[in-house]
Amino acid sequence: MLVRITVILALSLLPLPGAVPNIVFILADDMGYGDVQALNPDSPIPTPHLNRLAAQGITFTDAHTPSAVCTPTRYGLLTGRYAWRTRLKRGVLNGYGEPLIEPGRQTVASFLQRHGYHTGMVGKWHLGLGFAKTADGSFDFSKPVSDGPHTRGFKYSFIIPASLDFPPYIYIRDGAIERFPLVTQPAQKFPAFLRHGERQSDLIMENVLDDLAFEAVRYIKQRAAVDQPFFLYLALTAPHKPVLPHRRFRDRTTAGPYGDFVAQVDATVGEVIKAVDNSGAADNTLVIYTSDNGSFMYRLDRSDNVDHVDDETIQAYRSDRHRANHVFRGTKADIWEAGHHVPFFARWPGRIEPGSKAADTVCLTDFFSTVSEIVGEDLPDEAAEDSFSFLKQIEGGLKKTPRAPVIHHSSRGMFAVREGKWKLVLGNGSGGREKPVGVPFGKPYQLFDLSADIGERTNVIAQHAEVAERLEKAFTDLRSKGRSR
Repeated sequence: MLVRITVILALSLLPLPGAVPNIVFILADDMGYGDVQALNPDSPIPTPHLNRLAAQGITFTDAHTPSAVCTPTRYGLLTGRYAWRTRLKRGVLNGYGEPLIEPGRQTVASFLQRHGYHTGMVGKWHLGLGFAKTADGSFDFSKPVSDGPHTRGFKYSFIIPASLDFPPYIYIRDGAIERFPLVTQPAQKFPAFLRHGERQSDLIMENVLDDLAFEAVRYIKQRAAVDQPFFLYLALTAPHKPVLPHRRFRDRTTAGPYGDFVAQVDATVGEVIKAVDNSGAADNTLVIYTSDNGSFMYRLDRSDNVDHVDDETIQAYRSDRHRANHVFRGTKADIWEAGHHVPFFARWPGRIEPGSKAADTVCLTDFFSTVSEIVGEDLPDEAAEDSFSFLKQIEGGLKKTPRAPVIHHSSRGMFAVREGKWKLVLGNGSGGREKPVGVPFGKPYQLFDLSADIGERTNVIAQHAEVAERLEKAFTDLRSKGRSR
């Protein structure tokens, strides 16, 4: 007991070699806040493993992604910087996109590697890879990619290039393409939505989650047996389209293929956590689970609507059956809460109180600063410009200094600024999929008091013009300075 107390005190004051924790960061793809029963008791989808994770650790009830779509969120997570500060001002990359992370920019992985961590990544990259090309300009799959996790601080990586609905459908291990994509994958419609393109013959869509779980579990077992801390970034490919649950999970729920797929994601998370627990490293491992944005499933509020349960080709649920994005307005891609308000759980035995909750507003860009505080080093000025540590919150304390307002960003480039209970949308629509879409910086702007109106139904800008003016100025300052921190 004395040794354990000594280690905990050393960690809380100044981390010592061997005292820093392993870190397993699990990022789901398009899982909504309302999909998880621990957050939405009315969800018809069983999520026992995520429920258990919430019970064993802390739940952040006001956690946000920096973007309502995936590529910019992944950039923000790994660099601690908003992606709208890069060339990517809207949308996402495709599977062949050019690398988005700038040369020389630090990532969480390169930072941790410099501090003695072994670093591994499994899953969806979606930040550009640098495919080789032949003399005639076509892609040369016989050569390694020039960019990717293997050049961005990850010692080991096993990835797919982008979302599982984007070609090329291939596995890449440590920068080398595993097998030449000889199969032509035809386009398919929802729920098994796929784009036409090249596919590796043994990459079977229904097996991808199992393939990723296998690699992640193997990595955890191998690294837990070595006297060196490790960081695993596991970027799952689901429940993003194609909605193709493995046959083990078909009809597992009453919520159609999407519900079955969410159940499979939960089971996959369970396998990974079981590997941590069985490795003997659980007491010194910080496990984080979240999503890269909200769910793509729309909500239908009329009781006579035909939905995904009635017809699996419909990308929507009746609200009396399931609310994938809980009570939030909109869907993935929107500036509304459904676009970026996500599940967030963290478990760290001995450091995080089981079953605890935090209402602080946090953003996935904050992970980098949190990691730096864990290892005991201040961040350099040229890295993680929009990152603020949440280490004190996960330990049940208060932040040393207030966090700057969080900037939200939609798929079509619309901004919102969030501070305390106030959210100012700098545009006149969703900026994504819900109608009206509106335009960035189109008037009238929209101000919401989220403490009283989490569904963003009542624009109170006329009653609180001074709040809107203050938030707009804060946004302008943060945008022009090039940093929040």
